[in-house]
Amino acid sequence: MDFWSILLDIVLILGFAALLGGVFARFGQSPLIGYLLAGMFLGGPGSFQLVGSEREIELIAELGVSLLLFSLGLEFSWAQLKGLGTNLLWSGAVQVLATLLLTALLLYLFGFGSSTSVAIGAIVAVSSTACVLRVLQDRGELDSPHGRNSLGILLVQDLSVVPLAILVAALGSGGTTGEIVVELLKIVGLALLLVVGLYLTVNKLVVFLLGHLRIDQNRDLSILAAVTVGLGSTWAAHSAGISPALGAFVSGMFLGSSPLALQVRADVASLKTILLTLFFGAAGMVADPVWILDNLGSVLVATLVIGGIKVALITVILRLFKFPIGVSLATGVTLGQIGEFAFVLATIAYRDSLISAEERMFLVSCIAISFMLTPLAIKWATVVGQCASSAQAVLSGSNTSPVSRQKEIVIIGFGPAGRICGSALATSAEKVLVIDLNVAAESQVREFGFDFALGDAMQEEILLHSHIDRASLVIITIPARQAALRIISHIRRLSPKSRIVARAR
Repeated sequence: MDFWSILLDIVLILGFAALLGGVFARFGQSPLIGYLLAGMFLGGPGSFQLVGSEREIELIAELGVSLLLFSLGLEFSWAQLKGLGTNLLWSGAVQVLATLLLTALLLYLFGFGSSTSVAIGAIVAVSSTACVLRVLQDRGELDSPHGRNSLGILLVQDLSVVPLAILVAALGSGGTTGEIVVELLKIVGLALLLVVGLYLTVNKLVVFLLGHLRIDQNRDLSILAAVTVGLGSTWAAHSAGISPALGAFVSGMFLGSSPLALQVRADVASLKTILLTLFFGAAGMVADPVWILDNLGSVLVATLVIGGIKVALITVILRLFKFPIGVSLATGVTLGQIGEFAFVLATIAYRDSLISAEERMFLVSCIAISFMLTPLAIKWATVVGQCASSAQAVLSGSNTSPVSRQKEIVIIGFGPAGRICGSALATSAEKVLVIDLNVAAESQVREFGFDFALGDAMQEEILLHSHIDRASLVIITIPARQAALRIISHIRRLSPKSRIVARAR
């Protein structure tokens, strides 16, 4: 396959994805469904066969998932990861094991072989990191309780994908328990070495360079440095036999200690969007639309049964670990789909004769349908969770009222005008956040006791992740008229209830 053929295939996928995604967005649905359908109809079995470089596109598209996790890592720190709590991490581990065992038991009772049952249990045990986090981001729910829970469980699931692959491969080859344990210990050792290596490289060397070589003053160089770190850590994790996306997340967390983190996240957003769109297109190309239509009833029933099992297990497990009923149920509904790694596990199981070609196509179809149902499920997750909380309150006779989020004042730009506003607000009881593109402004902002976010407020991504919707008042002090108008437009869309005061000449 030559370069120009691959380029044409990429153009076709992105073009059709934009078209179908726009159609679904027009009717209030997630564009992600359009991306999947674009791949399903352009390439793979039963399609129009307009795309022939599925494997090459799949490899490129995997970088989209890595950049998604990298950008999420930029928002996290090790302290925040610990803040998720050991209960949540244990919940993720128990969920993977419980889903695998329960699915295997049910299949065995229905007449499947023991090895096949365990293999299929492994295939459906994990949820979709790319799909869930993308939808949660689009809806601004990553910071919600069920959003944080979902992220924690997905991270544990990402840790489990390599052990699950080893398990499925061992079932097919007849490997002994001792051999499986040795392979798992090897993976754990390599993972620890990778974390140490990324800590020394990113947290020490890269952050030092960003802070002392003034790379932050040149946007092009800071973007290049960030993308190099993200893709380099992805390669390092892959070379170590670990989930590439997990390596990208860890490096993002280390780079998150730099004041450039928020701006870097906005700068890589466009590249991440392109690669993620390719990822969903590549995922759609695995399924056969003709086969799905011929077997739509059984595929839908199986998808809903698998989803129901996962929702129930996650809800029960989180309740056992003392999470509120509403949050537990919302998390379960969010994570009810089958993950993208299931495509890989199904291929391994088919290659080793654990499942037939028909069973593989059935599983792949269930994965594709569950992807398409995920945006709708997440849309209703909060509502379902709130209903469960209300029902529990009624049954227990308690009367709970919602807790309001702390409001804050946001100052955009901390030049002379911004500092004058800061002086006036220094004694304010409200929390104050300053957004500025100049890293040198941070020390002055901290002297006032304000929070600081480094970034270009003209980028919607910066405002979104600065939680502009919490602002009771936004003060825009930058002198450029067009820039101020663009910022005002973003704020009115993201936080229509916020009052806006803008500098004028």
